[in-house]
Amino acid sequence: MIALEYQILIAILLDQLFGDPRWLPHPVRLIGAACHWCEQLTRAVLPPFIAGIASVLLVLALTGTTTWGIIAGTTLLHPWLGTAISILILYTTIAARDLVRHSTEVYTALQGGDLPEARKRVSMIVGRDTAGLDESGVARAAVESVAESMVDGVTAPLFFALLGGPVGAMLYKAINTMDSMFGYKNEHYRKFGWGPARLDDLANFVPARITSLMIPAAAFPLGLEPKRSLLLLLRDRFAHASPNSGHSEAAVAGALGVQLGGPNSYFGRVVKKPTIGDATRPIEPQDILRANRLMLLSSAFTLLACIALRKHLLALLPAMLP
Repeated sequence: MIALEYQILIAILLDQLFGDPRWLPHPVRLIGAACHWCEQLTRAVLPPFIAGIASVLLVLALTGTTTWGIIAGTTLLHPWLGTAISILILYTTIAARDLVRHSTEVYTALQGGDLPEARKRVSMIVGRDTAGLDESGVARAAVESVAESMVDGVTAPLFFALLGGPVGAMLYKAINTMDSMFGYKNEHYRKFGWGPARLDDLANFVPARITSLMIPAAAFPLGLEPKRSLLLLLRDRFAHASPNSGHSEAAVAGALGVQLGGPNSYFGRVVKKPTIGDATRPIEPQDILRANRLMLLSSAFTLLACIALRKHLLALLPAMLP
């Protein structure tokens, strides 16, 4: 059998080699289908607020038992088959390469002077209106996407994988998927989506803070600005609608020496948001590549920190038992 830490490392290597496994029926799509089914079922018999909480419990139960059942069943056939399936499941929860690929496509379009293509590419990774963005606005959107997505796309799945193996990582992906499907603040989901959105905030609380502390550490070997990264993390970490996303965005803004946040247009309506960081210089396309390198190294440091924390807790566990 391969220890969990090595299974995770192999899964990371697979992600770096192959990216999103499109040849597989991706678990997130299956979780999305389960979310849709559970919403229809619970809304038919319960008021929206209770239906949202019931949907959370149903989706988590389906995800956890299905993941555990697949691993247990394949392990009964052969232990090495069960290990291989565990690694494959872990691999599907990590999105580092795809995050780099999508943001780099934005950079390539900007470098080629093709602003319409850059707007199209960045619209695939952000929720704001992109048709009216200039070059700096497109670059800012891409950098913000990398800064925010490094937690829910990379470090949080790794954190929960170390806590609970493939089942833990897949439960996190279920929480994240429910937030993306139900977490809208419109009339239809305002009450129903409260439970999924709050659970997502809770799940990301620790990973976001560990990751944000690793960003200044990663900024140093990359020749960026670690001191400014730490100072702006402390100053601007709550200048965001999310209780978690501002941490990584503030640290990245400081490391790059740019300003993120500010007003954005959503569905034709301008939403004024606080700025994050200081505008010491204009954002440029090269910042997308800098953000990608910062994301990858910060994620590696976060993984090492979480492994060390796990080993320390496991060593303490026998002493805590009666």
